Amino acid sequence: MRIALLAPVTWRTPPRRYGPWEQVASHLAEGLVARGHDVTLFATGDSVTQARLEWVVPRPLGEAPVEDPDLEQALHIVHAFRHAGRFDLIHNHLNWPPLLFAELVETPVVTTLHGAAMLEPAARRAFLRFAQRPYVAISQAEREAVPELNYVATVPNGIQLDQFTFQDRPGAYLLFLARMHPAKGPDLAIEVARRTGRPLVMAAHIPPDQQAYFEREIRPKIDGEQIRFVGEADPAARDRLMGGALALLHLVREPEPFGLTLAEAQACGTPVIGLDRGSVREVVAHGETGFVVSTLDEACAAVDQVASLERAACRRRVERHFTVDRMVEGYLDAYERVLSGVGG
Repeated sequence: MRIALLAPVTWRTPPRRYGPWEQVASHLAEGLVARGHDVTLFATGDSVTQARLEWVVPRPLGEAPVEDPDLEQALHIVHAFRHAGRFDLIHNHLNWPPLLFAELVETPVVTTLHGAAMLEPAARRAFLRFAQRPYVAISQAEREAVPELNYVATVPNGIQLDQFTFQDRPGAYLLFLARMHPAKGPDLAIEVARRTGRPLVMAAHIPPDQQAYFEREIRPKIDGEQIRFVGEADPAARDRLMGGALALLHLVREPEPFGLTLAEAQACGTPVIGLDRGSVREVVAHGETGFVVSTLDEACAAVDQVASLERAACRRRVERHFTVDRMVEGYLDAYERVLSGVGG
């Protein structure tokens, strides 16, 4: 199958640090190539892949700001659709703008939502204008949040297990690992740590528009002893931090379609304590690989119970449900449905 993967250009594919959409696109590209498919990845010029790489944006816009990032992204999309006739299918990982071009080509275009329609009102309106186009949801929660779209499959994100080291003997600290944003609940993680007397390690990418929030609301609470901030973690640091944690705190204020860090932590054997929003119940098995809670009181109680969970069960859950192999197979099934006219 001749497949074009249209990745974002905010970060490299795969990302050096933060970049969940780019990470999924990278795993999918490598998995499809390994199965013998003819894959072209449209991404930044510094991307690393076994697929054929096409690019017009040399460096990630998140690392090398330009005068007009919207123009750079538009040129990136145009470049992909200019070559649409070379492919059996185009897989869009770049939100709604490529759908404007999908109307102009005969090549089928499949779009993975990655949460945009669930979290961003403007994106939701845009997707609804193209509701009959084929879509893939990354969780049942995402599908239920935007039921009007034409879903051809639900394919959970997968992770590369050999990039995560199982640790049966963790440290005593709790871990917050996310993008710095009020919706991610960094302040709630600090509150749980303080109430339970546990140390908390915070690793986070801080977007420029959230720097003021961090300085105002979070930095004053970091004492360097019980509450430590270690900056943004690269893949090796993520593996080390997650494997050594007693539990990952996922106390988000808004529903999320899929939390990659939830699967990554469990792959390291680390249970997750998460507020019951979005897809948390789909990723975390309550009482087995973590605790899905409704309040901070319940989260604090879960901290005291988490050591009783079998860390090997966390790893097994990821092996069964959230591997790259399962994700690739799910997408190949979705592609076949679209190409055969089922749901497309």
